[in-house]
Amino acid sequence: MVLCHGITATRRYVIHGSRALERAGHRVVSYDARGHGESDPAPPGQGYGYPELVADLESVVAATVGEEDSFVLAGHSMGAHTAVAYALRHPERLAGLVVIGPVYSDEMPDESLAYWDGLAAALEDGGVDGFVAYIDRHQGIDPAWRETVLRFTRERMLLHRHPEALVAAIRQVARSRPFGSFDELESLDVPVLVVASHDDADPGHPYRVAETYADRLPRARLTSEAEGQSPLAWQGGRLSREIAAFSPELGR
Repeated sequence: MVLCHGITATRRYVIHGSRALERAGHRVVSYDARGHGESDPAPPGQGYGYPELVADLESVVAATVGEEDSFVLAGHSMGAHTAVAYALRHPERLAGLVVIGPVYSDEMPDESLAYWDGLAAALEDGGVDGFVAYIDRHQGIDPAWRETVLRFTRERMLLHRHPEALVAAIRQVARSRPFGSFDELESLDVPVLVVASHDDADPGHPYRVAETYADRLPRARLTSEAEGQSPLAWQGGRLSREIAAFSPELGR
């Protein structure tokens, strides 16, 4: 299984350190995207958009999985979009696809770009404190989840070696398209598990967007936590068990 994390996260923040997949017998590969965590910034003349992210994923797969073996690909948020883009290019390589908290829509509004530009500026000008404060002001967090969200945000932001690269990545990923239209998803003949989160705790990953992916992907199944619970995407152990339970379905 190959795991791809979200924007401003690191390789830890897909299954949050859980070892349940390994205990279930899976070999798990995870990595920090360019400019994130321990990874270097983009090389001179390159950027952080989805073409580069997919190319990096192709390199990771070639180095760890091999050129012919099939595998399960899972990603959260930016990582989910990277995974879908890879799947559209290489469907024959995948035994299954796990799409966790997708955000990208083929009709991204201008106010979304304004939000991401503001987030990048907050990090650039105010560091981690400025970034966290911006999330607090603009993400519309339910008060019941505010302390948890801000604590998790601060913890993950402190893990990045190259914050200046992260600023560039935030701006460029927001303007990059992993694929052109939801219509493209309808041709993807791969088993898919789509993981949604309810909006009260995680408004940045709207439930309706995950539903759209599940509706348009022909072999998709949608799963989520019950309303009022901590988002499934935040529960590394439970999420890993959902992915492991999905794996026996892949041969059907």
